[in-house]
Amino acid sequence: MNCGSGLGQCLMERDFDRQVAEVQIRAAVLNRFTAIGLPVTKAAG
Repeated sequence: MNCGSGLGQCLMERDFDRQVAEVQIRAAVLNRFTAIGLPVTKAAG
Protein backbone atom coordinates (compact mmCIF):
# COMPACT_ATOMS: atom_id res chain seq x y z
CA MET A 1 0.00 0.00 0.00
CA ASN A 2 1.95 2.97 -1.24
CA CYS A 3 -0.45 5.86 -1.09
CA GLY A 4 -3.85 6.29 0.56
CA SER A 5 -6.44 8.77 -0.57
CA GLY A 6 -7.35 9.79 2.99
CA LEU A 7 -6.97 13.55 3.35
CA GLY A 8 -5.02 13.68 0.10
CA GLN A 9 -1.66 12.55 1.45
CA CYS A 10 0.48 9.45 1.15
CA LEU A 11 0.90 7.12 4.08
CA MET A 12 3.82 8.18 6.22
CA GLU A 13 4.38 4.98 8.22
CA ARG A 14 6.49 2.09 6.94
CA ASP A 15 5.21 -0.70 9.20
CA PHE A 16 1.97 -2.29 7.95
CA ASP A 17 0.27 -2.24 11.37
CA ARG A 18 1.00 1.46 11.72
CA GLN A 19 -0.30 2.09 8.21
CA VAL A 20 -3.55 0.39 9.20
CA ALA A 21 -3.80 2.59 12.30
CA GLU A 22 -3.07 5.69 10.23
CA VAL A 23 -5.85 4.85 7.76
CA GLN A 24 -8.27 4.22 10.62
CA ILE A 25 -7.45 7.59 12.16
CA ARG A 26 -7.96 9.35 8.83
CA ALA A 27 -11.31 7.60 8.36
CA ALA A 28 -12.40 8.68 11.85
CA VAL A 29 -11.46 12.29 11.09
CA LEU A 30 -13.38 12.27 7.81
CA ASN A 31 -16.41 10.69 9.51
CA ARG A 32 -16.33 13.39 12.19
CA PHE A 33 -16.17 16.16 9.59
CA THR A 34 -19.12 14.57 7.80
CA ALA A 35 -21.12 14.36 11.04
CA ILE A 36 -20.43 18.03 11.79
CA GLY A 37 -21.59 19.06 8.32
CA LEU A 38 -24.90 17.17 8.33
CA PRO A 39 -27.99 19.31 8.91
CA VAL A 40 -30.22 18.57 11.88
CA THR A 41 -33.84 18.32 10.83
CA LYS A 42 -36.82 18.38 13.17
CA ALA A 43 -40.45 17.59 12.44
CA ALA A 44 -42.71 20.65 12.55
CA GLY A 45 -45.74 19.86 14.60
